[in-house]
Amino acid sequence: MTNMPPAVAPARPLLLLVEDDDGVRRGLQLLLQGQGFDVHAFASARAALANTELHAARYLVADYALADSDGIELLTALRAKGWRGTGILITAFASPDLRAAALSAGFSAMLDKPFRDDDLLRALRGCEMARS
Repeated sequence: MTNMPPAVAPARPLLLLVEDDDGVRRGLQLLLQGQGFDVHAFASARAALANTELHAARYLVADYALADSDGIELLTALRAKGWRGTGILITAFASPDLRAAALSAGFSAMLDKPFRDDDLLRALRGCEMARS
């Protein structure tokens, strides 16, 4: 009988979730964890930017209207710190101008609230395929 090392589970992709609404944040966190993401959830941009593991994150899902900032400013600050992941902006304040600003800032997609779980998962899968 051969002693084999224990199988190592593949690493779960790290995702930063920044949403100031507690219920929405918790619901999205549970959804994304159930889909195989290692979710670090934050109620503010400040807390997300203070995360010591942010450089390891592959994805950002951020609300546009945060109590201490907005999602576009957050992505800009992350980029200034050297973060090179993929971002998805979620918002209840959708407009053509905001969509253009989000894409110009580097978000890969913008989802209008309320959105279906499948819409977010599809956007994340699209980001994964683009990274491959």
